[in-house]
Amino acid sequence: MRGGWSLRLRLTLAAAGLTGIALVVGALLLTTVVSQSRIAATDAVLSGTAEQVSALVAEDRVPPVLAADEPGEVVQLVDASGRVVATSPNASRTLPVLAPAALRETPDGAATRDDAAYGSGPVRVLVDTVPTGERVVTALPLDTIEGALDALRLSLGVVVPLLTLALGLVTWVVLGRALRPVEELRAGAARVSDVGGPGTLPVPAAQEIAALARTLNAMLDRLDASAQRQSSFVADAAHELRSPIAALRTSLEVARAHPQAYEDAELTADLEHEVIRLQELVDDLLVLARVGAAPLEVRDVDLAGVARAAAGEVEVRGEGRAVVDPSAVGRVVRNLVDNARRFARDRVVVEVRDGVVTVDDDGPGITAPDRERVFERFTRLGSARGRDSGGTGLGLAIAREIAREHGGDVTLGDSELGGLRATVTLPVPGSGG
Repeated sequence: MRGGWSLRLRLTLAAAGLTGIALVVGALLLTTVVSQSRIAATDAVLSGTAEQVSALVAEDRVPPVLAADEPGEVVQLVDASGRVVATSPNASRTLPVLAPAALRETPDGAATRDDAAYGSGPVRVLVDTVPTGERVVTALPLDTIEGALDALRLSLGVVVPLLTLALGLVTWVVLGRALRPVEELRAGAARVSDVGGPGTLPVPAAQEIAALARTLNAMLDRLDASAQRQSSFVADAAHELRSPIAALRTSLEVARAHPQAYEDAELTADLEHEVIRLQELVDDLLVLARVGAAPLEVRDVDLAGVARAAAGEVEVRGEGRAVVDPSAVGRVVRNLVDNARRFARDRVVVEVRDGVVTVDDDGPGITAPDRERVFERFTRLGSARGRDSGGTGLGLAIAREIAREHGGDVTLGDSELGGLRATVTLPVPGSGG
């Protein structure tokens, strides 16, 4: 079997094996208990008979024939020389149950013997010494007990395997039904793997597996959305990179074809402009690709200090703190300030308070319907935000993704200066962010 035994088979074998072991142990214990109880009952019978004979000896009323109540029971009274004084009707007066030498070495009490003169198998023998020095010997064959134990062992030897097999079959069937939803999930996942796309895994009725199926469906949807975003991002990046590369190539081809018409200074200026655009675009793409790829190094920081370091010569007002990665949040502020300076007429102002940074400009602003669209990658609005303005179309997208990675956001609104206001919200100390 490829990949080893299935979970269903392993669980079935484990359940059947443990049950079989438990049944075997139980059978052994039952046999032991039955054997000991039967032996104890036999000892009680022998002890009662020995007490009766001892009482007769004490009263000097020993009859020549001793009474034996149980089938196969042998009772004898033997003197110190080993001679049988009295015996039960099923025994000889000349042949003692135990040979005289063996009797002398046998202490009082009950024991199982194989050397008794009567019986073809083991017997249970009880020896008791009376005050006169004579010894009472009572014996019962153990063949009935052994027969009962053999019958019990035989029945258990048949019952235990049958029960184990029956439990194994029941476990196999029950596990098959219980694992059917898992197999359906596996088949659904295989279809998604084969054909691609988000897919929809079947949601079974079982509550636990249904929760797993819903979680997997949500994960597949997120993965598909992420793959689509990645595909779109790669396509957009390729398109955006093609423009500066094409411009560089065109300038070089023109310079090669018309070396006298293309002065070195002009060629250098054109190439430098396109190289700077290309470098900015590549830098932004790398930043965007790294967002979420590594854990943030967040700590309680002076948000105003981070804003001043990122804003450069732009005026920064207010004070505040936030629990953030200062390097990442510095990139957010820098992108927003660069965007504001690109379109501002005269003024850009940054204001800080706990967990909030606002960047205001006095530029043309952005209409309300377009304020969400500008956060899409490579999106530019109107001629004022054309390619020649110097932007890559990624600044606002990077700012929002970094802010959301911190648990905050970036939103746009109207500025009191007449232009656009960009507001960054971030976790503050004690907020659990």
